[in-house]
Amino acid sequence: MERTTLVQHIRQQEKTIPGATGEFTSLMNEIMVAGKIISLQVNSAGIGEDILGLTGKINVQGEEVKKLDEFSDITFTKIIGQSGTVCAITSEEKEEAYIIPPEDHPGKYIFMMDPLDGSSNIDVNVNIGTIFSIYKKKSPGLEVTDEDLLQKGSEQVAAGYIVYGSSTIFVYTSGQGVHGFTLDPTLGEFFLSHPDLKIPEQGSTYSANEGNWGIWDESQKDLVAYLKEEDSATGRPYKLRYIGSLVADFHRTLLKGGLFMYPKDSKSPKGKLRLSFEAAPLALIVEKAGGKASTGNQPILDITPTGIHDRLPLFIGSKNDVEMAEERLAAKGKKGSWFKWLSG
Repeated sequence: MERTTLVQHIRQQEKTIPGATGEFTSLMNEIMVAGKIISLQVNSAGIGEDILGLTGKINVQGEEVKKLDEFSDITFTKIIGQSGTVCAITSEEKEEAYIIPPEDHPGKYIFMMDPLDGSSNIDVNVNIGTIFSIYKKKSPGLEVTDEDLLQKGSEQVAAGYIVYGSSTIFVYTSGQGVHGFTLDPTLGEFFLSHPDLKIPEQGSTYSANEGNWGIWDESQKDLVAYLKEEDSATGRPYKLRYIGSLVADFHRTLLKGGLFMYPKDSKSPKGKLRLSFEAAPLALIVEKAGGKASTGNQPILDITPTGIHDRLPLFIGSKNDVEMAEERLAAKGKKGSWFKWLSG
């Protein structure tokens, strides 16, 4: 049986775009190569080379850096940075954007990444992954400006993620559907395994870190309590499924449907997930698959970042489930405001 590789698929899609130069295909190929290298390291972690554990460093987010975090960041930065396809790279692990020097022949794209999502699960053999996003440079000339680095999610050229788990899966969209490819380790090739992915309009599961219940606001507690109630007409109760690696929780939600939530709380009043490195790329993927992504009251793709490390709440998944969450949060918020006014 003839199988379609990731590179073949990207080339086929690029042929449908007038004026395509092949630069995008080249960039996607470099992302694939970096993903294969990291997949090999993940699958051999604990054997031979000391790649598990901490580096002793603290990243820009104030988090301890794992060795595989650092390895992944360096791998992507080196391979993508020398590809001649990008003019800047931003990473969750770095405070500032890396601007490609003239001698490395900068290209027309901006590459943004969470090089290894789910770091806390690295040492316990739970699924982790890479999330990435691609934008086109907007400003004229060679200088990379905030206009280039702080674009709305709706302006993404492409977005994707790679899951490193029982198999390595590469999922991406360039606006023409969402497609998944599974790595055949014997051939070292990604083959199309999930063509034209569509998320169910409604699921039966929700994902949230309920260990944060005590620091959630009342509207978030009300939403989760509602999901646990029994009501066959609305498909409740929903089942709880939570891995703790965003990319893994999202991948399950994309395939099976449901609702992933990482709300704001008293410790992170602006939210915890990063707009540019996590929320925006996953929002583009889910919406191209027929789902929805929101802060709880605003579409993720409509937000223009003020900095590359902006954080926000995230509600993402099946369209009906996200809309239900928005409605519950809004209704409870209005009741809370009314009660505070009466009490005052």
